[in-house]
Amino acid sequence: MDKKSIFFMGFSIVILFVMLYFVGIDNVIDALKIAKMEFIVLAIVTQIFTYYLYTLRWKILNNLADIDVGIKKLLPIVLVGLAVNNITPSGRGGGEPVRAYILAKQDDNYRMEETFATVVADRALDTFPFVLLAVITIIAATLYFDLDLWLLILMIVSVIVIIAVLILLIYMSINPNFGKRVEGWIVGLVRRFYKKNNDEFEGKIHKVIVGFQDTMKLLISNKKVLYTALPLSFVIWVFEILRVYFVFLAFGANVNLIVIGEVFIIASLVGMIPLLPGGLGAVDGIMIVFYSAAGVTASISAAATVIERLISFWMATILGMVILPYYGSSALDKISFGSSDKIENDTDENEES
Repeated sequence: MDKKSIFFMGFSIVILFVMLYFVGIDNVIDALKIAKMEFIVLAIVTQIFTYYLYTLRWKILNNLADIDVGIKKLLPIVLVGLAVNNITPSGRGGGEPVRAYILAKQDDNYRMEETFATVVADRALDTFPFVLLAVITIIAATLYFDLDLWLLILMIVSVIVIIAVLILLIYMSINPNFGKRVEGWIVGLVRRFYKKNNDEFEGKIHKVIVGFQDTMKLLISNKKVLYTALPLSFVIWVFEILRVYFVFLAFGANVNLIVIGEVFIIASLVGMIPLLPGGLGAVDGIMIVFYSAAGVTASISAAATVIERLISFWMATILGMVILPYYGSSALDKISFGSSDKIENDTDENEES
């Protein structure tokens, strides 16, 4: 974890404590004392099962790309990816290169461009149901909650950006000419910041982009993605919402599932803004405010949010960071995307394999 991530995480925790202070820390502690452990355990089990579903979806995509790695090996990599997403202020995308890199290292036959394509496809499949739910949520929240204009604009812009990035990735995968333009842009960027062995490095960039396009085309055209992996993405989101529901049941608050879904999507949109790691602080505040606006007492909203974030954010972060050193210092370097020399060495390794 670099100094910037540590700073942002510390700053986010301070924000969370300030919000708890205004709610009343004593009230939150009193609410925590009445929590029913059986429902909290159920929420934890639901989260663990969600990790399995994440891994299963990625395994389906890997198999389609002829990357044969079992769930036992993929699950720790998924946890590492989630942890890195949580500690890097990068719109929850910092863990994807780390995932692709670690998977490529599992076998000499797996190339970085192929593993990265399966990671991008996995992220895209997660995005499809999220965008659909986000659009419905924005419409419903506008009617149900008294949203500030800035928040409404922020959510709409976030959805537009997510859709635009998704469209660009898919379009780059199916349109060779657009892929060449992207390649030209990357090469131009490399020429500005990387002066050593430009011709050789540019050739490697071309090879990576072509390999990425070929793998993405294979995944997009396969019907198994549409019939198996995409429905699984919707199931994953259902379990994400159920986890929050179980946490509220632990405090005796029978909150409507639709309200939970709306608040969860709004908080997720805020969490994707690349300012704070995992949206820590901002997401918590949004959840507390909106659950309170939905009729749940502030102390219960705060207590439920604390428990929910311990399960959804901190559990994955701690597990992933404990596992990460197992994959070596080269994987740790990917958190900060390494130096240009490291990038070159990694590309050389993939080329040799």
